[in-house]
Formats: sequence, C-alpha cells, structure tokens
Amino acid sequence: MSLFGRPAPAVPSPPVLSPTLRVLIGLAATVIALAGLFFARELVGPLVLAAVIVIICHPVRHPLERWGWPSWVATTGVIVVAYLILGVLGVLLFFAGTQFVRLVADYADELQATAQAVVTWLGSLGLDQQASDAAASALQPATIVNFIASLGGTALGILTALFFVLAYVIFMAADGARYSRAETVFGAAARPTVKRFRAFNTGVRRYYVVNASFGAVVAIIDGLALWALGVPAPAVWAILAFVTNFIPNIGFVIGLIPPALLALVVGGWPLALAVIAIYCVVNVTLQVLVQPKFVSDAVSLSLTLSFFSVIFWTFVIGPLGAILSIPLTLLVRALVLEGDPGARWLRWLSGDAPPS
Repeated sequence: MSLFGRPAPAVPSPPVLSPTLRVLIGLAATVIALAGLFFARELVGPLVLAAVIVIICHPVRHPLERWGWPSWVATTGVIVVAYLILGVLGVLLFFAGTQFVRLVADYADELQATAQAVVTWLGSLGLDQQASDAAASALQPATIVNFIASLGGTALGILTALFFVLAYVIFMAADGARYSRAETVFGAAARPTVKRFRAFNTGVRRYYVVNASFGAVVAIIDGLALWALGVPAPAVWAILAFVTNFIPNIGFVIGLIPPALLALVVGGWPLALAVIAIYCVVNVTLQVLVQPKFVSDAVSLSLTLSFFSVIFWTFVIGPLGAILSIPLTLLVRALVLEGDPGARWLRWLSGDAPPS
C-alpha cells in the first residue's frame, strides 16, 4: 500500500532474454573485448608477459616465508628472480641479434651468388622471370638488410615494452602476497575461485618448465650438430631453437629456416639438406612427437586448440601472443568454463580429462 491508501504500482519484472539473444549478447561482448585487446596490445602484451613471469617465480616466496622472513623480503626475492630471468633472456637475444647482423654483412657476396643461382635454377624449371625473381628475392642482401632495419623499429618497441614489464613485475609480485591470503580473509566462500586460479598458475608453471626443458635439450643438440657440420654461428641458431620451442607446433619451422638458408649459402644443397635432416630427426622427434604429450599432461589442451591459439593470440596482441598463447588460452578457459557445470563438456572438448 502507498502512503495515501492506494495500492502501490506493481514493479515490472525484468524481461527474460531468450537463449539465442543471450548468446548474441555474449558474442558481441567478446568481440568488443577482443577489439580492445587488439588496440591496446602494446600494453596488454607486456602485462601478460610480466604476469606469466611472476606466476613462474611466485613459489620462491614460500620457503622464505616458512623461514620466518618478512613479507617484503619474500616479495623482493620474487622480483630478483624475475629480473634475472628477464636479464638472461635479454642477453641471449641481444647476442643472437648482433651475431645475425654480422653474418649478413660477412656473407653478403655469397647471398648474392646464391640468389642468382636460385634464379637460374627456377628458370630451368620453366618458371617465368617474375616468379623466379620473387622466389629469389628472399636471399638478396638488400631484402635481409631491410628486414633487419624493420627489426630495429621492433627492437625499440621491445625496449619500451620491457620498461612496462619491469614495472609490472614489481606491482604484481607485491600483490601476489596479498592475493595468496584471499582464502584466509574471505573463508570458504573464496575457496572455489582460489582453487581455480591456483590450478591455472600451476598449469602455466608446468607448461613453461616442460617447454624450457625440451627447448634446452633441442638447443644443445642443434647447436652441437651445426658446429660439427661447420655452419657459421651455431650458438645463434641454438638460441633461436630454444626461443622458438615456446611457440607450439610451428616453432620448429621458424627455427629451421635461417640455419638452413645459411647452410645453403656457405655449403650448397648438400649442407642445407644435412641441416634439414638433422632438424627433422631431432626437432620433430622431440618437439612434435614427444613434447606435446608432456605439454598435454601439464595443461590439458588439445593439439588443435594449441595450434589455433598461436594464430589467434598472435593476431590479437602481436608476436608476444605466439609465446603467451597457451597461458592466455588457459586463462580464458579458467574464466569462462571453470565453475560452470554446464560447460564441463567444453572443457573436455578443449583437451581436459573427462569429468569423474
């Protein structure tokens, strides 16, 4: 009743959306979110990279806290380990980049001769001049130098991103100590969410431990094999093999092309085919046949979804998306599919173990 004795007007109930309309609204929201990530990828990429590094280094704080050290000391330990990882990666990439530039300058004449030989060979196969020139242009020194120049601009962007990463690591490491107390502060109500993200963090750590282990083995074997064959700068290609091992499925191809082309330049087709054969035996065996089994056990993602995630996240946030594709896909699965009993079949479809 109202104040004047009249019946209060009925409050209209909110409209019930049809399942189709809810799906359309969800798709529209997803598209808007992905568009935002795309336009903010220069900030989002370093943010995700910093988050992954902090997740990997976070367990460092546990023994320090058990030993009774202050929380700020444990946080400092996480930051120091994270910076050491970034420093080692930076030194390796800087060394590889400078050596690559030196190789192009040293073998400019050989590259030119190889390009001309490719043009002649393609012409003998009946291809027209335009197709031959297009196919051989990849070996032209000018093309490679232009590519390196474009990498210079990319390197500047990487340095800018590195500044954000260094700052993000400090903030996230400090917040990590706070978030770890969520279950204590909020009790059982927060337990499902805490459990979900603990599983996500564990999956990310397992994924990078598996990839780093296999990447180190592949890099050592490839480097020693290239050194034995006499391919210049084997350490550079070993570093490339290690880095590209973090790109699911197609990393092997990316790591093979540069040393195979250099072997073609310095030793002709026999040396190039020998490099390809070694990579096919070593890298295909370890990266394509053995490693996916360990990765699947670590993160429970299907091979198809892993391959698609590389393409998808590279398009959304740029080159970092190729290396961060699996953690990003795991994060989406944790946010969207975890905790929804109706979506458990989608988790199984993504590669997770069947529900018990």
